[in-house]
Amino acid sequence: MKRVMVRYTVKSDRVEENERYINGVFEQLDREQTPGLRYASFKLDDGVSFAHIASNETADESNPLAELPAFQAFVAGIKDRCEQPPVVAELNEIGSYRFFGG
Repeated sequence: MKRVMVRYTVKSDRVEENERYINGVFEQLDREQTPGLRYASFKLDDGVSFAHIASNETADESNPLAELPAFQAFVAGIKDRCEQPPVVAELNEIGSYRFFGG
C-alpha cells in the first residue's frame, strides 16, 4: 500500500480550470468505480493552493489513477497552470481514525 500527498499552487487566473480538471477525475472515478484506490482533493484557504491525497491499495502496486484518461488530461498541463509546481511526499501512516476506511 502506497500513500502520497501532492501539493502545488496554481496561477490565480487558472484556479477554475484546475478545478474543472479535478472534477473530471472524480466524475470518471464515480462512473468506473475504480478499485484499489482512495483519493481526495482539497483547495486550501488561500484559494490557489491544492493538496491531493491518494492511497493505492492494489495488490500489484499498479497505479489505477495514472491510467484514467481524465487524470492524464489533468496532469498534462499542470506545469503551465502552476505558480509553484507539484511536490510529492510519500505518507507513512502512524495512525488514523476512519480516514482511509476499513
